[in-house]
Amino acid sequence: MTEMVYGAVPVRDVEPVLPKWWRTIDKWSISCVLILFGIGLLLGFAASPPLAEKNGFAPFHYVQRQAFFGGVAMLAMLFTSMLSPMLVRRLAVIGFLIALVALALLPVLGTDFGKGAVRWYSLGFASFQPSEFLKPGFVVAAAWMIAASREINGPPGLSWSFLMALMIVGLLALQPDFGQASLVLFSWGVMYFVAGAPIMLLLAMAGGVIVVGQFAYANSEHFARRIDGFLSPDVDPTTQLGFATNAIREGGFFGVGVGEGEVKWSLPDAHTDFIIAVAAEEYGLILVLVIISLYTLVVVRSLMRLMRERDPFIRLAGTGLVAAFGVQAMINMGVAVRLLPAKGMTLPFVSYGGSSLIAGGLALGMLFAFTRTRPQGEIGDLLRGRIR
Repeated sequence: MTEMVYGAVPVRDVEPVLPKWWRTIDKWSISCVLILFGIGLLLGFAASPPLAEKNGFAPFHYVQRQAFFGGVAMLAMLFTSMLSPMLVRRLAVIGFLIALVALALLPVLGTDFGKGAVRWYSLGFASFQPSEFLKPGFVVAAAWMIAASREINGPPGLSWSFLMALMIVGLLALQPDFGQASLVLFSWGVMYFVAGAPIMLLLAMAGGVIVVGQFAYANSEHFARRIDGFLSPDVDPTTQLGFATNAIREGGFFGVGVGEGEVKWSLPDAHTDFIIAVAAEEYGLILVLVIISLYTLVVVRSLMRLMRERDPFIRLAGTGLVAAFGVQAMINMGVAVRLLPAKGMTLPFVSYGGSSLIAGGLALGMLFAFTRTRPQGEIGDLLRGRIR
């Protein structure tokens, strides 16, 4: 009788995971990441043979390793993007704690591979850089704390997250790795800004960064050398910046031709930090603009989806992840064209590096999980009074 009067309650079949994932994911952004990885493999064929020859390996040794680690990264990205935001948060916090312990033990157990900065663990068959995995875990953990602090009788999550950021920056500065330290601090500042930070406090933080930078310049030879090289009006043509600048100039609009570039034989980091110089020399400005457009599309589409999100944690965590992704790409390319001091930072999904690729895959997987369309997930419904 009740069903006759009020109607039967509709029973929805549980939608399988893969169809639901495909229906809710941002296909454009995932496609851009896959294209970036493909471009990275293409550039690896040009940039890695000189290094392989120098180290006594087969010509495409590093390309094969990049394909392997990149394949693991793509699988990690796709798997993570299928998880719920709550499960992503739990796994990210656990991963953050493990990476934080690994980062703290670097001065004792880490190695610098002759580069002057102790950033890696040598595993024999590969190396592991904790800071790459620390970044996405920190962003998610800090977003959780900041969101919790906005609740009634919530914990002082804002203060906790800031102290946590300062602790991580201190550990990274000891390596020294000022590039990753600035990226961590920038990600936290973006999330704090989105959470409603007073503009005067943000200006005070910017002033504090300047003061710390002056202290580092006065007390760190590594930091001072890079700043002096950036500010110098003349570029030493025998340095990495000199080789990269010349390669970009030689490439012009269309490039010198596939395999015809010379910078890969001079730059020791042509396959990592200065991969964009190889792209500019051999393929010209056209490929560089394509790469910039792909990064821009991922950032803009992710931010547009996050603007419609109702959950404060998802909005903050997603914004922090996409900010770290976009700024890292901007820093890498800015260094190559001498708009920024040298940072030793890879170009996401394009540069060679196992830790960078896998950590980037996990970070983008978290971002895509947060930006998937969900019922009651858009703030516009709440503003229009259509709460379902």
